[in-house]
Amino acid sequence: MQFPLEFPVLEVKQPMGSFYCASIPAKYLLEFCFSDTMKASIDPNGLLILHGTQRVVKEDRLKQISEYINRTDAAFPNSIILAANYNETGNTIDDLDDPDRWEIKLRENGQAYLTIPSKKKLAAIIDGQHRLFAFVKADRSRLDMELLCSIYIDLPKAYQAQLFAVINSTQRAVDKSLTYELYGYNISEEDSAIWSPDKLAVYITRKLNLDPVSPLYKHIKIAPISDFNLQNSSEQWTISTAVIVEGIIKLISSNPRRDSNKIFQSRKSNRSDLEIDNSPLRNLYLEQNDAVLYKLLINYFSACKNIFWDKANSDSFIIKTVGIQALFDILKEISTDAIYQSKDISLAYFEEKLGEAGNINFSLEEFKVASASGRRKIRETIALEIGLRNKPE
Repeated sequence: MQFPLEFPVLEVKQPMGSFYCASIPAKYLLEFCFSDTMKASIDPNGLLILHGTQRVVKEDRLKQISEYINRTDAAFPNSIILAANYNETGNTIDDLDDPDRWEIKLRENGQAYLTIPSKKKLAAIIDGQHRLFAFVKADRSRLDMELLCSIYIDLPKAYQAQLFAVINSTQRAVDKSLTYELYGYNISEEDSAIWSPDKLAVYITRKLNLDPVSPLYKHIKIAPISDFNLQNSSEQWTISTAVIVEGIIKLISSNPRRDSNKIFQSRKSNRSDLEIDNSPLRNLYLEQNDAVLYKLLINYFSACKNIFWDKANSDSFIIKTVGIQALFDILKEISTDAIYQSKDISLAYFEEKLGEAGNINFSLEEFKVASASGRRKIRETIALEIGLRNKPE
């Protein structure tokens, strides 16, 4: 198959966020999709092979579905639900320069297209794994069959778990532990002591968006990181949920998949049993100081609002994806000092730390790069002004 692949899509807007419907042949989906239990590959002889632990995969169900696929009247009108730009190590792909990122692009005629640059497995299956992987056991002639896909772009894992739980608990009876087995989350209320880093990050992100005192109040939406609707919106500026979730995760964990697996595998474990790593606010996470972490984020981004956002025009990249990512990068550098050295996480502290960068005009042409290089330019410019870098003589 020739990459990149392009498929026309239809945007479906719902309260949780938009997803995109596309018709994609099974042979392509088998190349770049995976679940936490299964993935497929093609061997040197052109044979499809299933890989994975398959702990919750029902072989008899795969066989039954493959027999149905082989029938002359086979039909699958219900969609396979995918989360794109999510890798097998447990993170969304937030680097806008990553050549493998899936993107939604709008053409001049108004038609939106999904671009898939490579066969790298960056599409997690939220629902429909048996339906898709049954094609491995079906006749090869059936691999060209088109399947309806509902695709979420840059959807954090906790939201994937939420969708899986809702779909399976409302459509048919399902063992509640299955959600935890697949995703590391329980659909019932959990003790916060066993929250994985990404679950805590989603909890805080939701709170930042719903708390009227938050500087990010109503600015966070479930949408692609580089969604054209967000970037060109005439309304107040908005940022993708994935950007905030990933930014928080990197403050408290260098390997969220490792942390989630340890909590899951040892049912008696909680956060305090996890190992220390090089993430700057790891101890706050391990010691369950969630209130302190939240207060730090409120005060830091309130300082960002006062110093940067309030005077930013709609063209300023400090309120775009790369700008918010750069501000998280700066927070990673100064948060350790705030917590452990200065022991000051007040609004005044962060305003003083960032104040020297207040006169930077992020609308200048040099900052108008919606990619990792733009993020780096914004970060390094701020870092230079506030003394995190040495100014050239």
